[in-house]
Amino acid sequence: MMTAPSRVFPAREWARRSPAQSGLDATALQRAIDHAIAAEMPNPRDLVRNHYQSFGREPFGDAIGPIRGRGEQTGVIVHRGHLVAEWGNPERVDMTHSITKSALSTVVGLAYDRGLIRSIDDTVRDYVPPIQLYNPMPFGNKADRLGQDLYFPFETEHNRQITWHHLLRQVSDWEGTLWGKPDWADRPHENPADWGTRARHAPGTAYEYNDVRTNVLALSALNVWRRPLPQVLRDYVMEPIGATTTWRWFGYENSWIVLDGVPVQSVTGGGHWGGGLFINAYDMARFGYFTLNRGRWGDRQLVSEQWFEWALTPTPVQTDYGFMNFYVNRDRKFMPSAPATAFGHQGNGTNFVYVDPDNDLVAVLRWIDRPKIDGFVKLLLEAVG
Repeated sequence: MMTAPSRVFPAREWARRSPAQSGLDATALQRAIDHAIAAEMPNPRDLVRNHYQSFGREPFGDAIGPIRGRGEQTGVIVHRGHLVAEWGNPERVDMTHSITKSALSTVVGLAYDRGLIRSIDDTVRDYVPPIQLYNPMPFGNKADRLGQDLYFPFETEHNRQITWHHLLRQVSDWEGTLWGKPDWADRPHENPADWGTRARHAPGTAYEYNDVRTNVLALSALNVWRRPLPQVLRDYVMEPIGATTTWRWFGYENSWIVLDGVPVQSVTGGGHWGGGLFINAYDMARFGYFTLNRGRWGDRQLVSEQWFEWALTPTPVQTDYGFMNFYVNRDRKFMPSAPATAFGHQGNGTNFVYVDPDNDLVAVLRWIDRPKIDGFVKLLLEAVG
Protein backbone atom coordinates (compact mmCIF):
# COMPACT_ATOMS: atom_id res chain seq x y z
CA MET A 1 0.00 0.00 0.00
CA MET A 2 1.40 3.39 -1.04
CA THR A 3 1.68 6.11 1.60
CA ALA A 4 1.00 9.75 0.87
CA PRO A 5 4.13 11.94 0.72
CA SER A 6 4.78 14.00 3.82
CA ARG A 7 3.77 17.64 3.59
CA VAL A 8 6.41 20.25 2.84
CA PHE A 9 6.02 23.56 4.68
CA PRO A 10 7.67 26.66 3.22
CA ALA A 11 10.52 28.25 5.13
CA ARG A 12 10.83 32.03 5.40
CA GLU A 13 12.26 32.02 1.90
CA TRP A 14 10.03 30.25 -0.60
CA ALA A 15 11.47 27.14 -2.25
CA ARG A 16 10.75 27.22 -5.98
CA ARG A 17 10.32 24.39 -8.43
CA SER A 18 9.65 24.38 -12.13
CA PRO A 19 6.28 22.92 -13.13
CA ALA A 20 8.05 19.86 -14.55
CA GLN A 21 9.96 19.29 -11.29
CA SER A 22 6.63 19.31 -9.48
CA GLY A 23 5.01 16.88 -11.90
CA LEU A 24 2.84 19.48 -13.64
CA ASP A 25 2.20 19.94 -17.35
CA ALA A 26 3.99 23.24 -18.05
CA THR A 27 2.04 23.97 -21.24
CA ALA A 28 -1.32 23.39 -19.57
CA LEU A 29 -0.25 25.48 -16.58
CA GLN A 30 0.65 28.37 -18.87
CA ARG A 31 -2.83 28.16 -20.41
CA ALA A 32 -4.30 28.60 -16.93
CA ILE A 33 -2.05 31.59 -16.25
CA ASP A 34 -2.89 33.19 -19.61
CA HIS A 35 -6.58 32.71 -18.84
CA ALA A 36 -6.17 34.53 -15.52
CA ILE A 37 -4.22 37.43 -16.99
CA ALA A 38 -6.81 37.89 -19.74
CA ALA A 39 -9.59 37.82 -17.14
CA GLU A 40 -8.47 40.88 -15.18
CA MET A 41 -11.38 42.64 -13.52
CA PRO A 42 -12.59 45.47 -15.80
CA ASN A 43 -13.29 47.81 -12.88
CA PRO A 44 -10.99 50.84 -12.38
CA ARG A 45 -7.64 50.25 -10.74
CA ASP A 46 -8.32 53.46 -8.84
CA LEU A 47 -10.23 51.84 -5.98
CA VAL A 48 -11.42 55.12 -4.49
CA ARG A 49 -13.16 55.85 -7.78
CA ASN A 50 -14.37 52.25 -7.91
CA HIS A 51 -15.79 52.56 -4.39
CA TYR A 52 -17.94 55.53 -5.28
CA GLN A 53 -19.17 53.73 -8.39
CA SER A 54 -20.29 50.74 -6.28
CA PHE A 55 -20.59 50.50 -2.48
CA GLY A 56 -20.18 54.24 -2.11
CA ARG A 57 -23.59 54.73 -3.74
CA GLU A 58 -25.34 52.96 -0.88
CA PRO A 59 -26.93 54.91 1.99
CA PHE A 60 -24.18 56.05 4.38
CA GLY A 61 -21.71 54.74 1.78
CA ASP A 62 -18.81 57.12 2.44
CA ALA A 63 -15.44 55.43 2.86
CA ILE A 64 -14.19 55.72 6.45
CA GLY A 65 -11.16 53.41 6.18
CA PRO A 66 -8.04 53.50 4.00
CA ILE A 67 -8.34 52.53 0.34
CA ARG A 68 -5.41 51.88 -1.96
CA GLY A 69 -5.48 51.71 -5.74
CA ARG A 70 -4.89 48.15 -6.89
CA GLY A 71 -2.18 46.53 -8.96
CA GLU A 72 -2.38 44.43 -12.09
CA GLN A 73 -3.86 40.95 -12.32
CA THR A 74 -1.52 38.83 -10.21
CA GLY A 75 -1.20 35.22 -9.18
CA VAL A 76 0.81 32.65 -7.26
CA ILE A 77 0.56 28.87 -7.44
CA VAL A 78 1.87 26.56 -4.72
CA HIS A 79 2.09 22.82 -5.34
CA ARG A 80 3.24 20.46 -2.60
CA GLY A 81 4.58 23.38 -0.59
CA HIS A 82 6.72 24.83 -3.41
CA LEU A 83 6.18 27.88 -5.58
CA VAL A 84 5.68 26.64 -9.13
CA ALA A 85 4.32 29.77 -10.81
CA GLU A 86 3.92 33.48 -10.18
CA TRP A 87 2.94 36.40 -12.36
CA GLY A 88 2.03 40.06 -12.08
CA ASN A 89 3.36 41.70 -8.93
CA PRO A 90 3.07 39.21 -6.04
CA GLU A 91 5.08 41.41 -3.66
CA ARG A 92 2.61 44.30 -3.91
CA VAL A 93 0.64 44.89 -0.70
CA ASP A 94 -2.96 45.39 -1.84
CA MET A 95 -6.39 45.37 -0.28
CA THR A 96 -7.81 41.89 -0.01
CA HIS A 97 -11.35 42.93 0.89
CA SER A 98 -13.46 40.09 2.34
CA ILE A 99 -10.66 37.55 2.55
CA THR A 100 -10.15 39.58 5.73
CA LYS A 101 -13.16 37.67 7.07
CA SER A 102 -11.15 34.43 6.96
CA ALA A 103 -8.57 36.09 9.21
CA LEU A 104 -11.35 37.29 11.50
CA SER A 105 -12.97 33.87 11.89
CA THR A 106 -9.49 32.46 12.55
CA VAL A 107 -8.84 34.79 15.49
CA VAL A 108 -12.24 33.81 16.87
CA GLY A 109 -11.09 30.19 16.53
CA LEU A 110 -7.94 31.01 18.45
CA ALA A 111 -10.12 32.46 21.22
CA TYR A 112 -12.19 29.26 21.30
CA ASP A 113 -9.08 27.07 21.44
CA ARG A 114 -7.81 29.03 24.45
CA GLY A 115 -11.09 28.83 26.34
CA LEU A 116 -11.83 32.55 25.97
CA ILE A 117 -15.04 31.44 24.25
CA ARG A 118 -16.44 28.38 25.98
CA SER A 119 -18.86 27.34 23.22
CA ILE A 120 -19.67 28.77 19.81
CA ASP A 121 -23.33 28.25 20.71
CA ASP A 122 -23.07 30.67 23.63
CA THR A 123 -24.85 33.97 23.16
CA VAL A 124 -22.37 36.73 22.39
CA ARG A 125 -24.13 39.05 24.83
CA ASP A 126 -22.66 37.02 27.70
CA TYR A 127 -19.13 37.97 26.60
CA VAL A 128 -19.46 41.63 25.61
CA PRO A 129 -19.70 44.28 28.35
CA PRO A 130 -20.82 47.88 27.84
CA ILE A 131 -18.34 49.35 25.36
CA GLN A 132 -16.91 52.81 25.88
CA LEU A 133 -16.56 54.53 22.52
CA TYR A 134 -13.47 56.64 21.96
CA ASN A 135 -13.36 59.84 19.98
CA PRO A 136 -9.87 61.34 19.66
CA MET A 137 -11.50 64.67 18.76
CA PRO A 138 -14.28 65.03 21.36
CA PHE A 139 -17.19 67.39 20.95
CA GLY A 140 -16.82 70.74 22.64
CA ASN A 141 -20.09 70.32 24.52
CA LYS A 142 -20.77 66.99 26.22
CA ALA A 143 -24.50 67.48 25.57
CA ASP A 144 -23.73 67.14 21.85
CA ARG A 145 -23.10 63.43 22.41
CA LEU A 146 -25.64 62.81 25.15
CA GLY A 147 -26.18 59.08 25.61
CA GLN A 148 -23.40 58.15 23.20
CA ASP A 149 -20.62 57.32 25.66
CA LEU A 150 -21.48 53.63 26.04
CA TYR A 151 -22.47 51.18 23.33
CA PHE A 152 -24.55 48.02 23.83
CA PRO A 153 -24.49 45.85 20.67
CA PHE A 154 -26.58 42.97 22.02
CA GLU A 155 -29.32 44.55 24.11
CA THR A 156 -32.35 44.37 21.80
CA GLU A 157 -34.67 41.42 22.20
CA HIS A 158 -33.51 40.02 18.86
CA ASN A 159 -29.78 40.58 19.39
CA ARG A 160 -29.81 38.87 22.79
CA GLN A 161 -30.45 35.56 21.00
CA ILE A 162 -27.40 35.78 18.71
CA THR A 163 -24.59 33.27 19.24
CA TRP A 164 -21.01 33.23 18.01
CA HIS A 165 -22.10 30.50 15.62
CA HIS A 166 -24.74 32.78 14.07
CA LEU A 167 -22.24 35.59 13.48
CA LEU A 168 -19.60 33.25 12.05
CA ARG A 169 -22.03 31.92 9.44
CA GLN A 170 -23.68 35.29 8.65
CA VAL A 171 -27.09 34.04 9.78
CA SER A 172 -27.57 36.35 12.78
CA ASP A 173 -29.74 39.10 11.22
CA TRP A 174 -28.21 41.40 13.87
CA GLU A 175 -29.98 44.75 14.02
CA GLY A 176 -28.44 48.11 14.77
CA THR A 177 -25.83 50.65 13.73
CA LEU A 178 -22.08 50.31 14.14
CA TRP A 179 -19.41 52.86 13.21
CA GLY A 180 -22.07 55.03 11.59
CA LYS A 181 -23.32 52.24 9.29
CA PRO A 182 -26.86 50.86 9.86
CA ASP A 183 -27.20 47.13 9.16
CA TRP A 184 -29.77 47.84 6.43
CA ALA A 185 -27.43 50.22 4.55
CA ASP A 186 -25.11 47.40 3.43
CA ARG A 187 -26.47 46.09 0.11
CA PRO A 188 -29.90 47.56 0.93
CA HIS A 189 -33.11 45.92 -0.17
CA GLU A 190 -34.76 47.35 -3.25
CA ASN A 191 -37.74 48.70 -1.32
CA PRO A 192 -36.65 51.62 0.91
CA ALA A 193 -39.83 51.17 2.97
CA ASP A 194 -38.27 47.95 4.32
CA TRP A 195 -35.09 49.65 5.53
CA GLY A 196 -35.03 49.40 9.28
CA THR A 197 -38.65 48.29 9.57
CA ARG A 198 -38.85 44.71 8.31
CA ALA A 199 -39.48 41.82 10.67
CA ARG A 200 -36.29 40.09 11.78
CA HIS A 201 -35.50 36.50 10.87
CA ALA A 202 -34.87 34.26 13.84
CA PRO A 203 -31.09 33.81 14.20
CA GLY A 204 -29.90 30.83 12.18
CA THR A 205 -32.81 30.75 9.72
CA ALA A 206 -31.66 33.18 6.99
CA TYR A 207 -28.28 33.98 5.42
CA GLU A 208 -27.35 37.53 4.52
CA TYR A 209 -23.88 38.70 3.58
CA ASN A 210 -23.46 41.87 5.62
CA ASP A 211 -20.31 43.77 6.59
CA VAL A 212 -21.91 45.66 9.47
CA ARG A 213 -22.57 42.34 11.19
CA THR A 214 -19.06 41.18 10.35
CA ASN A 215 -17.74 44.26 12.10
CA VAL A 216 -19.92 43.40 15.11
CA LEU A 217 -18.09 40.06 15.27
CA ALA A 218 -14.74 41.86 15.11
CA LEU A 219 -15.75 44.21 17.94
CA SER A 220 -16.97 41.26 20.02
CA ALA A 221 -13.75 39.32 19.45
CA LEU A 222 -11.72 42.39 20.45
CA ASN A 223 -13.56 42.52 23.77
CA VAL A 224 -12.87 38.83 24.38
CA TRP A 225 -9.17 39.06 23.54
CA ARG A 226 -8.70 42.47 25.24
CA ARG A 227 -5.94 43.24 22.74
CA PRO A 228 -5.89 44.37 19.09
CA LEU A 229 -6.84 41.56 16.72
CA PRO A 230 -3.95 42.25 14.29
CA GLN A 231 -1.57 41.44 17.16
CA VAL A 232 -3.41 38.17 17.79
CA LEU A 233 -3.21 37.18 14.13
CA ARG A 234 0.46 38.18 13.96
CA ASP A 235 1.57 36.29 17.06
CA TYR A 236 -0.41 33.08 16.64
CA VAL A 237 -0.66 32.65 12.86
CA MET A 238 1.29 34.99 10.58
CA GLU A 239 4.62 34.83 12.40
CA PRO A 240 4.56 31.04 12.82
CA ILE A 241 3.73 30.46 9.13
CA GLY A 242 6.61 32.69 8.02
CA ALA A 243 4.67 35.63 6.60
CA THR A 244 6.45 38.89 5.88
CA THR A 245 6.12 41.95 8.08
CA THR A 246 4.43 43.94 5.31
CA TRP A 247 0.76 43.00 5.85
CA ARG A 248 -1.56 45.32 7.78
CA TRP A 249 -5.10 44.98 9.14
CA PHE A 250 -6.92 48.31 9.34
CA GLY A 251 -10.11 49.55 10.95
CA TYR A 252 -12.01 52.79 10.39
CA GLU A 253 -11.18 56.32 11.42
CA ASN A 254 -14.05 56.15 13.95
CA SER A 255 -13.85 52.47 15.05
CA TRP A 256 -12.09 53.16 18.35
CA ILE A 257 -13.04 52.11 21.86
CA VAL A 258 -11.49 52.48 25.30
CA LEU A 259 -10.30 49.05 26.43
CA ASP A 260 -8.73 48.64 29.85
CA GLY A 261 -7.94 52.34 29.89
CA VAL A 262 -6.28 52.39 26.46
CA PRO A 263 -7.66 53.52 23.08
CA VAL A 264 -7.84 50.50 20.74
CA GLN A 265 -9.02 50.34 17.15
CA SER A 266 -11.57 47.69 16.24
CA VAL A 267 -10.62 46.35 12.81
CA THR A 268 -12.97 45.61 9.93
CA GLY A 269 -13.90 42.32 8.34
CA GLY A 270 -13.47 43.64 4.82
CA GLY A 271 -13.01 46.68 2.61
CA HIS A 272 -16.66 47.59 2.08
CA TRP A 273 -16.04 51.11 3.43
CA GLY A 274 -12.24 50.87 3.27
CA GLY A 275 -9.86 49.14 5.63
CA GLY A 276 -9.46 45.41 6.11
CA LEU A 277 -6.43 43.25 5.44
CA PHE A 278 -3.76 44.69 3.14
CA ILE A 279 -1.39 41.88 2.13
CA ASN A 280 0.79 40.55 -0.68
CA ALA A 281 0.09 37.44 -2.73
CA TYR A 282 2.90 35.40 -1.17
CA ASP A 283 1.48 35.88 2.33
CA MET A 284 -2.01 35.09 1.01
CA ALA A 285 -0.59 31.82 -0.32
CA ARG A 286 0.90 31.00 3.09
CA PHE A 287 -2.45 31.64 4.75
CA GLY A 288 -4.15 29.44 2.14
CA TYR A 289 -1.63 26.65 2.77
CA PHE A 290 -2.22 27.01 6.52
CA THR A 291 -5.94 26.43 5.91
CA LEU A 292 -5.23 23.55 3.50
CA ASN A 293 -3.43 21.85 6.41
CA ARG A 294 -6.34 22.62 8.76
CA GLY A 295 -4.39 24.86 11.07
CA ARG A 296 -1.16 22.87 11.15
CA TRP A 297 2.23 24.29 10.20
CA GLY A 298 5.16 21.94 10.42
CA ASP A 299 4.92 20.12 13.73
CA ARG A 300 2.64 22.75 15.34
CA GLN A 301 -1.15 22.79 15.40
CA LEU A 302 -1.72 26.54 15.42
CA VAL A 303 -5.53 26.36 15.31
CA SER A 304 -7.45 23.25 16.25
CA GLU A 305 -8.65 20.76 13.65
CA GLN A 306 -12.05 20.98 15.32
CA TRP A 307 -12.26 24.65 14.33
CA PHE A 308 -11.51 23.84 10.70
CA GLU A 309 -14.01 21.02 10.74
CA TRP A 310 -16.67 23.56 11.70
CA ALA A 311 -15.37 26.23 9.33
CA LEU A 312 -15.60 23.84 6.36
CA THR A 313 -19.05 22.48 7.22
CA PRO A 314 -21.73 23.96 4.93
CA THR A 315 -24.23 26.37 6.45
CA PRO A 316 -27.67 24.71 6.15
CA VAL A 317 -29.35 27.82 4.72
CA GLN A 318 -26.35 28.65 2.44
CA THR A 319 -24.65 25.44 1.42
CA ASP A 320 -21.61 27.00 -0.29
CA TYR A 321 -20.64 28.91 2.87
CA GLY A 322 -18.97 27.70 6.04
CA PHE A 323 -17.55 30.10 8.59
CA MET A 324 -16.70 33.49 7.13
CA ASN A 325 -15.09 33.51 4.55
CA PHE A 326 -14.63 29.80 3.84
CA TYR A 327 -16.53 29.01 0.65
CA VAL A 328 -17.09 25.26 0.44
CA ASN A 329 -17.72 23.04 -2.56
CA ARG A 330 -19.44 19.95 -1.15
CA ASP A 331 -22.28 20.16 -3.69
CA ARG A 332 -19.94 21.31 -6.52
CA LYS A 333 -21.99 24.47 -7.05
CA PHE A 334 -19.37 26.98 -5.96
CA MET A 335 -16.63 25.60 -8.24
CA PRO A 336 -18.05 22.93 -10.60
CA SER A 337 -14.61 22.11 -11.99
CA ALA A 338 -13.00 21.53 -8.59
CA PRO A 339 -13.14 18.51 -6.27
CA ALA A 340 -15.88 18.53 -3.65
CA THR A 341 -13.17 18.80 -0.98
CA ALA A 342 -11.76 22.03 -2.40
CA PHE A 343 -12.67 25.39 -0.88
CA GLY A 344 -11.81 29.03 -1.31
CA HIS A 345 -11.35 32.34 0.46
CA GLN A 346 -13.01 35.08 -1.58
CA GLY A 347 -13.13 38.85 -1.47
CA ASN A 348 -14.25 41.68 -3.70
CA GLY A 349 -11.99 42.60 -6.54
CA THR A 350 -12.01 39.63 -7.06
CA ASN A 351 -9.37 38.37 -4.66
CA PHE A 352 -9.42 34.59 -4.40
CA VAL A 353 -7.43 31.84 -2.71
CA TYR A 354 -8.13 28.39 -4.18
CA VAL A 355 -7.38 25.61 -1.70
CA ASP A 356 -7.31 22.00 -2.91
CA PRO A 357 -6.22 19.44 -0.28
CA ASP A 358 -6.66 16.49 -2.68
CA ASN A 359 -3.98 17.89 -4.98
CA ASP A 360 -1.87 19.67 -2.33
CA LEU A 361 -2.49 22.85 -4.28
CA VAL A 362 -3.04 26.52 -3.43
CA ALA A 363 -3.57 29.26 -6.01
CA VAL A 364 -3.87 32.98 -5.30
CA LEU A 365 -5.71 35.12 -7.83
CA ARG A 366 -5.83 38.89 -7.48
CA TRP A 367 -8.10 41.21 -9.44
CA ILE A 368 -9.71 38.54 -11.61
CA ASP A 369 -13.26 38.70 -12.97
CA ARG A 370 -15.23 36.42 -10.65
CA PRO A 371 -17.12 34.42 -13.34
CA LYS A 372 -13.75 33.42 -14.85
CA ILE A 373 -12.44 31.72 -11.70
CA ASP A 374 -13.92 28.29 -12.40
CA GLY A 375 -12.40 28.35 -15.90
CA PHE A 376 -9.00 28.97 -14.32
CA VAL A 377 -9.52 26.10 -11.89
CA LYS A 378 -10.45 23.76 -14.76
CA LEU A 379 -7.26 24.63 -16.65
CA LEU A 380 -5.15 24.41 -13.51
CA LEU A 381 -6.39 20.91 -12.76
CA GLU A 382 -5.65 19.88 -16.32
CA ALA A 383 -2.05 20.85 -15.58
CA VAL A 384 -2.11 18.71 -12.45
CA GLY A 385 -3.46 15.83 -14.45
